[in-house]
Amino acid sequence: MAIASEHLARLGPKRVTVVAVAAEAGMTHANVYRYFPSKDALLDAVAGRWLRELETELADIADAPDPADDKIERFLGALATAQSEMLVREPHLFAVHLDAAVAARPIARRHRVRLRALVERIVEEGIGTGVFAARDRERAIAVIFDASYRFTHPVAIQHDSDVPRDLLDARLGAVIQSIQRALRTGTF
Repeated sequence: MAIASEHLARLGPKRVTVVAVAAEAGMTHANVYRYFPSKDALLDAVAGRWLRELETELADIADAPDPADDKIERFLGALATAQSEMLVREPHLFAVHLDAAVAARPIARRHRVRLRALVERIVEEGIGTGVFAARDRERAIAVIFDASYRFTHPVAIQHDSDVPRDLLDARLGAVIQSIQRALRTGTF
């Protein structure tokens, strides 16, 4: 995995080969294929390590003692920031994440399920404590994802890569305020 990660960072996803990764690891490419059925699966495993770290950070936010409306703000901000920073810091790793999301590969589907579970915990807590007046938990979760898509989905993040960060942050802030207002009043 470390060798595949280094090759990805240096060469990009199109130029990484299972044969080269295996050779540097001192094994045959057939041995690599025993663990990863394709190059995409190998690269998805590399991206999966980053996604799991991000999910751990987001779980810490979901489990924090602050009110649910503050958690939604911190959660969406952290998700948007982490992905935007990854696009700049490690564009090849972001490219694998983007491609996996577009192709709906298992790593992207699992990530989406985990994000949804974390948002669901926050929404349920908000409803349980009376911070949110949402009558329909599923609609509340859908509103959060639908409204924040532009700032949290890798396709949209790639699309806005040339937009100044402060402008994106201001736009996200306005969207988060709208989400919080909708959750507090139950107007969806």
